[in-house]
Amino acid sequence: MSRPLRKPLAAGLGALTLAASLSACGASSADPDAKEITVYSADGLKSEKGDGFYDKVFKDFQKKTGIKVNYVESGSGAAVQRLARERTNTKADVVVTLPPFIQQADGKGLLATYRPKGSDQVAAADKDPNGKWTSVVNNYFCFVYNTKQLKKAPATWADLADGRFRDKLQYSTPGVAGDGTAVLIKAMHDLGGQGPAMKLLGKIQANNVGPSSSTGQLAPKTDKGELLIANGDVQMNYANMKSMPHQGIFFPAAKPGGKPSTFALPYAAGLVKNAPHTANAKKFLDYLLSEDVQKEVSSVGGGFTARKDIKATDANATALAKIMNGVEIFQPDWNDVDKNLDTYVNAWKTATGS
Repeated sequence: MSRPLRKPLAAGLGALTLAASLSACGASSADPDAKEITVYSADGLKSEKGDGFYDKVFKDFQKKTGIKVNYVESGSGAAVQRLARERTNTKADVVVTLPPFIQQADGKGLLATYRPKGSDQVAAADKDPNGKWTSVVNNYFCFVYNTKQLKKAPATWADLADGRFRDKLQYSTPGVAGDGTAVLIKAMHDLGGQGPAMKLLGKIQANNVGPSSSTGQLAPKTDKGELLIANGDVQMNYANMKSMPHQGIFFPAAKPGGKPSTFALPYAAGLVKNAPHTANAKKFLDYLLSEDVQKEVSSVGGGFTARKDIKATDANATALAKIMNGVEIFQPDWNDVDKNLDTYVNAWKTATGS
């Protein structure tokens, strides 16, 4: 995708980054009639240079409706944690985060029921059957490698434990970062369950630089060669390739000769329960799923449209399709992940000594 660096997809749990339009505490006006909304979102769709997907969406939405968008960015888990802390004094109107954290938000009773216009065109697997959340941008988990120092990507999970990657491999922290949690999900799927996955992740730990609350911090390190291997996601890393040309996307297979695999890791949006500006928030969710905006998911955002009825044909969509060609897509059991996330994360901590 021919566009500059985007901040990374919901992988990190770094400090919350507030738009200049917000006060230092991040609170929006409590006036229910104010022409504004506050969006808490995982990182990845807003550009540091102001030309990203969110940048255009927010600007166009305000021009169309007169409603200003106040934006608070964080990692996936951080967004939900903040909503929970503010339960008695709700400040956000919309939350956008990754699985399993959107399910976590629902489980904590933080989301209200709302089915945006156009959500009937979103696949059943990409929305809550009870109308608590809907995917607005699809995406896929991946790894990246430094193409300047490595002639080819590691082919398998076992390759990641090779001694040549000692202190040159890093992935974001499971249970904290969306993409970090995805490492566990893919490993358990590919390697045949929790036991085999944790055993191999324990071996890989010898190469791991250490914890990282933000996946986005790993992309520039990989491009510079400080790291040779890191985790990521297709939208973020593809978006970064113009400014970070030494990144290559890959999907490790379970065993030599095996088919590479991944799974969808969509940005999912929900209406916050007791939102200060519910009517405005509903208009924004409708806008996110509108045909015009969904056509810009690839051309502007470097992601995959959430609507089944839109077939993107722009240059970015073509390049993204090429990246995904031949990669097996599996469907995680998100209810299981949500229910057992603490168990999986604790098993990972034990296996890796983290």
